[in-house]
Amino acid sequence: MDRLINIDTASDIPQEYRDTPIGLLLEYHNEIRPLDAYSSAKLLIGMCMDNRKHLHIPDNFAFIIRSGGANLRYSEFKVSYAISVGHLKHIAVIGHNNCGMVNLIDRKEIFIQGLVDQAGWDRGRAEAQFMRFEPMFEIHNEIDFVLSETKRLRLEYPGIQVAPMLYLVEDNKIYLIEEK
Repeated sequence: MDRLINIDTASDIPQEYRDTPIGLLLEYHNEIRPLDAYSSAKLLIGMCMDNRKHLHIPDNFAFIIRSGGANLRYSEFKVSYAISVGHLKHIAVIGHNNCGMVNLIDRKEIFIQGLVDQAGWDRGRAEAQFMRFEPMFEIHNEIDFVLSETKRLRLEYPGIQVAPMLYLVEDNKIYLIEEK
């Protein structure tokens, strides 16, 4: 967690993000500035589907894609759509601590039994799904994954500003991740 940049005031926002939708996201969510009114989205937010996270942002301010671990690898058409049709130039990738997509193998049995009990699947089908998809969705470490996803998106969309962030579930604040 020593790689996190705390944002308590507008001056804590690095220069490259000030006066951009990324800086505004940090100001809104961390309650540095009051919410403004928007008629169209200003950025795309990729964040985890975890139910413990809720963003404090204005209505219409952002497109949001929620997926396990903030993994946008399988949402590229949606990302491209938001950029092209929504005319966006900014993406925030927001992971969070204590993410369920870290160390998925430890949840293998819970996953399998949950599909058997809740969805009526047979054990073989549930295990086959876990084994097929676990390597695609395992993120290993929240901060490292967000940084790698940020780098991947920057390479894919070189004209778009992409910022790596982490949501701490303990204090419900968003932090920038320091890039080394």
